[in-house]
Parts: sequence; structure tokens; C-alpha cells
Amino acid sequence: MFNINSLVQQLPSSFISAVQQTIDLKTKPQGSLGLLEPLAAKIAKIQHSLSPSLNAPCVLIFAADHGIADEGVSLFPKAVTEQMVLNFLSGGAAINCFSRQNGLDLTIVNAGVSCDFVGVEHSGFINKPIAKGTNNFSVTEAMSEKQYLQALQQGADIVSSKYNAGCNVIGFGEMGIANTTSAAAIMSALLNLSGANCAGKGTGVDEAGVLHKANVIDQAIELHQLKAASPAQVLQKVGGFEIVMMVGAMLKAAELSMLVLVDGFICSVAALAASKMEANFIEYTQFCHQSNEQAHQRLLAAMDVQPLLNLGMRLGEGSGVAVAYPLVVSAVSFFNEMASFADAGVSNSEG
Repeated sequence: MFNINSLVQQLPSSFISAVQQTIDLKTKPQGSLGLLEPLAAKIAKIQHSLSPSLNAPCVLIFAADHGIADEGVSLFPKAVTEQMVLNFLSGGAAINCFSRQNGLDLTIVNAGVSCDFVGVEHSGFINKPIAKGTNNFSVTEAMSEKQYLQALQQGADIVSSKYNAGCNVIGFGEMGIANTTSAAAIMSALLNLSGANCAGKGTGVDEAGVLHKANVIDQAIELHQLKAASPAQVLQKVGGFEIVMMVGAMLKAAELSMLVLVDGFICSVAALAASKMEANFIEYTQFCHQSNEQAHQRLLAAMDVQPLLNLGMRLGEGSGVAVAYPLVVSAVSFFNEMASFADAGVSNSEG
């Protein structure tokens, strides 16, 4: 369905060398800008340009409800998903503040919230639900194969639209009561880990609540026989509409050579699924922060990626993307604007 090329394989070795030389010959000790240096190199390679740019930056928030909420895995009722979507649209959430601060376009996608949003009209709202929430995956499959494929395609179509409007850097966020349980179940299945190694506090449940989530996950993995299942089967059986839509959106963004900015735990699980479906996907990503969800560090290590920030955040909704975005701007700025030793008439370490 997607065709994502390897940057290493498709780019001439001379161009890759030129990117690194551009960075190394800036007026600084090599490596002294830390993570900004490989980030700048990644952006240049994705765009195949020695003058990379960040155009029409956008954050997509996918929202949906989950049948697994019926198992008491969250402190909050499903109604909060709808309420938070309306909060996003009125401009009152953290992601709105950070997006305004950093010049990010924000689009909210109803992937499957348990309401109709009758009369809600907003230029930053895409109302294309697959259904009013998934099924309870502790009892039956979260969604049908048809729904899974529809969600994957709709995510891809939304990103194509953003790309056609000039966007080349896109961040991802989510909203959905109980979606940390769905994400943890996906992680458990794809990495062959126990529920206890994947379940966390989510919206703030106590230790007994975390143990309950872990047990729900273990039982679902056994019920659906997911220990050796494909990513598609895992997403269909225990995923959420917003997670599947995000997987399709992420894969399409990479296929279109866009920079993919990944938020916290749930978005990272979507990225994990995308990487299992297309091995080259990770080359197009930048993980923005390490969430305070206990499994996130383990998840990032499994993908061999390093996030830009660790602020102890666990809010979701793309907040980590928006907070980290100025660092992405800084990476491009130094690559394009910082003088080289030769330009500045400064002696380098080689004389």
C-alpha cells in the first residue's frame, strides 16, 4: 500500500558526504550542537537539499473513543474525548497554546468519537469518523478488517491533502479516553512483551489500576492470539481508529518525503506499527520527547531512536511535538545560516 524508499540507498554517497561536511565545517567543534546535528542532516537528506526548509508546518490530532474503556481502565468517562475535541476547536488546550506560540497549523480529525458533532463547523476540523468508537477488545475484535483499511486510507488521504497544500513537516497527536490501553496492547503484541511491561498510569490511575490494565492486555493478547500476528492483525484486533488513521498518515508522510514529528507514547506506538509495516519509515521520523509513561523509554529503545526532550510530560495531544518544534527550526537555521570556517576566516582544528 505504501512505498517508502531508504534514504541511505537512494541518495548518492557524494550528497550524503556533502551534508555531513556542511555540518562539520561550521564554526564550531564537531558534534558540539548535539542532537541538532543529526536532526539537520536528517532533514537535508529527506528533502535531498543542501538548503532545507520547513514549509507550512502542521500538527494533526486524531481523536476517537475506545470500547475497552468499558473495562474501567481510565479515570475519565468517554465523554471527555468529545469535550476535549471541542476544547481544541475553541483554542483552549495546551496544544493550541503551543501551536500558536510556534506558528504551527493545527487540524483536529474525528476518527471515531462517540458523538456526531452536529453543527460543528471549523476550518481546522475534519469530521470523518469510521464509527462511534471501537468495540471492547477484551470481548471481540476492536474493528473489522474493512474498518481498519478505511482508517488507514483516510489517514493517508488527509496527509496527501496537507502535502498538496505545501506542507513538508508534519507532527502527530491524539486524543481518546482509554487509548493508552490500546497503545500498550499494540506494543505488547508487536514487541512480545507482557502487559506489565507496557501498561502505565495513562490519565493517572493508581498502581492497582495499572495492574488491571496489564491483566486486560494480557487476556486480550491471548484471546486474539496476537503473539505472532502481523501489524495489520494487531491494529485491527486491539487498535483504535485514531491510532490506525495515524499509522496511515505517518506512512504516507514518509512516502511523500515529509519530516514526521512524533509525540509521546501513543504516537510512538503508531510509529512502531508503521516501522513494522515499512522498514524504512523510521528514517523519516524525529521523536520529540520521552513521555513519563513507564513503557515509553523501553519503546524508544526498541526502535533505536533518541527523542529531543525529556520534560516529564505525559499529556499527549501533540504537545511534545509543539514544544520541540523550535529545536527543529534551530537545526535548519544553523545548517543554512551558520558560517563555515572558510566563510568566517576562522582556523579550524586542522589548521
